[in-house]
Amino acid sequence: MTVPHHLDLIPTGKPAIPRTAFAEAFSRMASTVCVIGANDAETLHGRTATAVLSLSAEPPTVLVSVKGGCPLAKAIRATGGFSLAMLSRGQELVADAFAGKVEPSQRHLIGVWGAWPSGRPHLIGAAAAMDCDLAGAIAAADHELFVGAIIATDVPARSRPLLWANRRYGHLHEGAR
Repeated sequence: MTVPHHLDLIPTGKPAIPRTAFAEAFSRMASTVCVIGANDAETLHGRTATAVLSLSAEPPTVLVSVKGGCPLAKAIRATGGFSLAMLSRGQELVADAFAGKVEPSQRHLIGVWGAWPSGRPHLIGAAAAMDCDLAGAIAAADHELFVGAIIATDVPARSRPLLWANRRYGHLHEGAR
């Protein structure tokens, strides 16, 4: 699928904040740590992400943000879909690997991986995992926003999401609901 649209950002006439100020402000936003995955031919691709959101319950869709032009973005467009794993507490090594601390060819050796019926990578033991067909895409700034129509889920009865806030991993306390 080609990216059919580009979201032109409207200049405000005011100077943008520095990248460091942006990063500092958003380090305060707690998010579930996710891995977005795709594959093309024999190559598995994936990246850790927190820029993920549920878009709609009807139809069930999710939106993910991926650096434009990277191998993962190219694979999503080329194959028409992606997988999403919301990591569980205890999957910090998976998160680190897909954040770039491990070479791309070795990342899927960390954690227990299977495949969805679509062939996309499926992380076993995630707090929740989804297989998504590409339903839309738009380029914005230096990223691509991909909308996935959720075609399959794996949600264990008991799972504890892995969170990222203040530049470190965390989790909900046992009594939190």
